[in-house]
Amino acid sequence: MLEASGRNTGSSPATPAEGWGLNRLTQPSRLFGANGLRTGTDGRIYVAQCAGSQVSAIDPDTGEVEVISPIGGEIIGPDDLVFDEDGNLYLTEITENQVKMLKPNGESQVVWGDMPVANPITYHQGHLIAGECRVGARIMELDRDGGEPRVILDDIPMVNAFDFGPDGKLYFPVMGMNEIWKIDINGGEPEVVAKDLGVPDSVKFHPDGYIVSTQVHSGQVLKIDPKTGEQSVLADIGPGLDNCTFVDGRTFVSHITGSLHEIIEPGKARPLVEQGLQWPLGLAVGEAGEVFVADGGFTYTLAPGGEMQLAGMLFTEGFPGWVRDAVSAGPGEWFVTTANGDVARWNPSTQQHEMLASGYDRLVGIDRSASGALVVAEMPTGRVLSVESGNVEELATGLDTPMGVVVALDGTVYVSESGAGRVVRLSGGKAETVIDGLGRPEGIAISGNRLIVVDVKAKQLVSCDLSGGARQTLVEQLPVGTPSGATAKPLGAVGDMCGPMVTFTGVAAGGDGTLYVAANAEGSVLSVSPA
Repeated sequence: MLEASGRNTGSSPATPAEGWGLNRLTQPSRLFGANGLRTGTDGRIYVAQCAGSQVSAIDPDTGEVEVISPIGGEIIGPDDLVFDEDGNLYLTEITENQVKMLKPNGESQVVWGDMPVANPITYHQGHLIAGECRVGARIMELDRDGGEPRVILDDIPMVNAFDFGPDGKLYFPVMGMNEIWKIDINGGEPEVVAKDLGVPDSVKFHPDGYIVSTQVHSGQVLKIDPKTGEQSVLADIGPGLDNCTFVDGRTFVSHITGSLHEIIEPGKARPLVEQGLQWPLGLAVGEAGEVFVADGGFTYTLAPGGEMQLAGMLFTEGFPGWVRDAVSAGPGEWFVTTANGDVARWNPSTQQHEMLASGYDRLVGIDRSASGALVVAEMPTGRVLSVESGNVEELATGLDTPMGVVVALDGTVYVSESGAGRVVRLSGGKAETVIDGLGRPEGIAISGNRLIVVDVKAKQLVSCDLSGGARQTLVEQLPVGTPSGATAKPLGAVGDMCGPMVTFTGVAAGGDGTLYVAANAEGSVLSVSPA
């Protein structure tokens, strides 16, 4: 039995069938990632979590987490946040391209609904300022009553979390230029404050008057003199940093994947909230037995008996895009599906990828046949496609939300038809039912002569033979899907950076009979193996 943990606390324990063992290979996450940070008047750190459409408040001393706006609530895809003097919370909903206000009584309303890739937001002396993280971005002053905004500056190559300095000017990171700029919001041209950074994605002013800026590419936290641009490293936490805030002069920084660190002194940081996984999504087993973990904008490998290692992320060279599923392409290489509708071959060690097919709609599962052809599921169109030598062929059409795919040694293709609650076998372009009566099957795999299916709605790991007989439930109450039965609202695209963030609960089979499950309700990877 595996007790519920992390962000999934309160759910029933996961229970394996007799003769099976269940273990966590990675620690669960307490958050759904960590994006924008803001210190409230109560001294707690408020965290926007885009991946989980959640806002939480964290005690900076104990690390205790309280959910303020839950998954399935009024807020969708929040990326940054700020309070006004009345306690209203303003949030940029990056996938909804809008800014929303959450009142202290829990009511919400849209402040402005035409802001593509809405990302940074701040409030200063009655001015609500928001911006866009895209090429050609705008910084705008918003009317809190919903009137037309005032454009302060436009045509910026990607702006991110910003702050007003002691001089009353707005300081902001320009990610596309790898610089920090400042501007008088009442008029004038922008000025460069600092350059040659590590791709800055936040600028905040410490109470002592200097800039603290997180660097998403290098993973450094920089201290910058706003007058001279002189910089020094406060901490090196790792690629994927997102934002920062201060509590009584103490500095806290967020990491996209869900950790919060306090910088104790230059060169020393301690985790307030440990890193976990945002989702995770698809899983694959490599030739050396390593497990590949697709976590959207981040991917990892998990060596047998080892720790999880970053394989690549959205801001590293050669990354193929927001990864949804994968299958081994040989030693150290992977075939992947991405949120942009691509199929790619990717080598993390060389930081290179080759695009094999592009322009498809919400590709999900992927597997490789013995002949080398790739089989992928295109979820909204109901198609299953074969990709080989530059050619794309339809294997099936008209399926109800196909998600997981697996190819048997004899070339037979099995597909989880999530919307129909069944797994089918493709034969001559037709779908034959292999196993039905499922709630929402997603990830599927073959282990020996057994078909393995994750039923996300029933929270079960199901096994049967390849004809659908000898059905057995291997695990009950799996921590998959959304925590505590919440209904998550689908997340859209993030401009050109990422297509719709459709979730997927993957499963993979190792050569020794071990099964690996993406436990996305708690943000971990589980192993299920014969006891």
